[in-house]
Amino acid sequence: MPSLSDKLAGYPSAVTMLRTAPTGRYQFPIAPEFSTWIEEVRAWREAAVLFDQSVHMTDLYVSGPDTIRLISDLGINSFKGFGRNKAKQIVCCTEDGFLVGDAILFGLEDDAVNIVGRPCVPNWVQFHAETGDYDVTVERDERRLDAPDAARKTYRFEVQGPAAMAVLEAANEGGPLVTKFFNMGEITIAGRTARTLAHGMGGAQGLEIWGPAEDGPAVREALLGAGRAHGLRPAGGRAYSTANTESGWISSPLPAVYSGGSTAAYRDWLTDRSFEAACSLGGSFLSDDIADYYMTPWDLEYDRVMKFDHDFTGRAALEAMAADQPRRHKVTLVWDEESVLEVVRGAMRDGLAPKFLEWPTAHYATHPYDEVRDGDRLVGLSTSASYSANERAWLSLATVEAAQAEPGTRLTLVWGEPEGGGTRPAVEPHRQVEIGVTVQPWPIHEASRREYRRQR
Repeated sequence: MPSLSDKLAGYPSAVTMLRTAPTGRYQFPIAPEFSTWIEEVRAWREAAVLFDQSVHMTDLYVSGPDTIRLISDLGINSFKGFGRNKAKQIVCCTEDGFLVGDAILFGLEDDAVNIVGRPCVPNWVQFHAETGDYDVTVERDERRLDAPDAARKTYRFEVQGPAAMAVLEAANEGGPLVTKFFNMGEITIAGRTARTLAHGMGGAQGLEIWGPAEDGPAVREALLGAGRAHGLRPAGGRAYSTANTESGWISSPLPAVYSGGSTAAYRDWLTDRSFEAACSLGGSFLSDDIADYYMTPWDLEYDRVMKFDHDFTGRAALEAMAADQPRRHKVTLVWDEESVLEVVRGAMRDGLAPKFLEWPTAHYATHPYDEVRDGDRLVGLSTSASYSANERAWLSLATVEAAQAEPGTRLTLVWGEPEGGGTRPAVEPHRQVEIGVTVQPWPIHEASRREYRRQR
């Protein structure tokens, strides 16, 4: 099968390949909404919400004597004491210190893990497992977009919000629930035993729950039944697509694998149908150099989990960056109401309109990158634009220079493609506009931010 390297050879540059790709936003192939997306969004702040995460992520199962050595060699995190019933966010970089991506790592046993997320990290780990000197086996459970007719191994639900634990206790038929942050336990629902991961959203405790796929319908119905008295709402894809922006997670950094000698073998291993080969770049930021789209752990504030207590891919480059690299900082941008209304008005007036602002999430590429400017100077990049029904505002997440990262700083976001959509198959013709934004912390919700800092 042709490789990513083969596909890249057919284009003038990696940027051209990605910016002309027909692929649109990252898909959540579940019902768009069950009630209304506005009520579903408010549920995780006011009561409780049930997310169905069963089909949109890739699961990679790794087992064998060298499992921990493999993930320790690839993750910038420390894995001291990691094993059964532990979990963490694994962050991987190239030898050059640029991000491949992040995913959630579940310790199923002391020598077995499950890596769950977008395909970037599962692909990276599988490549090293197959080409390195590791005594491990790997098994993939593909997201529905990549294997639409295949049955999945597990269901995966998440119950979050201030009433989440009341719902879970009402549904639980087993022993005490494990609620220590990012520790795993068990729950019994409708006679089915499932495993759990403790973490919170909206400033409150919650659990992620998973088990055999055939148990999913019964568990879901039992959760909804237990949740009726507590205001539990199932959330559809429209509400779910806004959750990362409120919680401060930049979900779509471009994996830094399209250039450089250190990832050449990886590009040869990836197929021309892989996620990396099929994804798209979009937004107002345009550079001829693909490396300008790459990010470091500092850009996304993953330096908080980076530990130089073990050898890992990219350590030398990151140590060098730590010594003298100017830092960007992750922030939330709150869009000016009048700027947003001007974009909406433009869609109803004669002449070329601004890029359409689709509610609640205005993603039209797999990896959206919009310019953030201070006057005429580019000071950062914005992504994950969505409307928060909780904050009653349009928000995006950005990584900006330190001088512009102070809350209250006024900046400008450039909305729309530089060519007015001319090179993007999934984008209508439009004109660029400027949107005034105000820098705020992440997560935007103070209680969530306080709880998040305490948990980590």
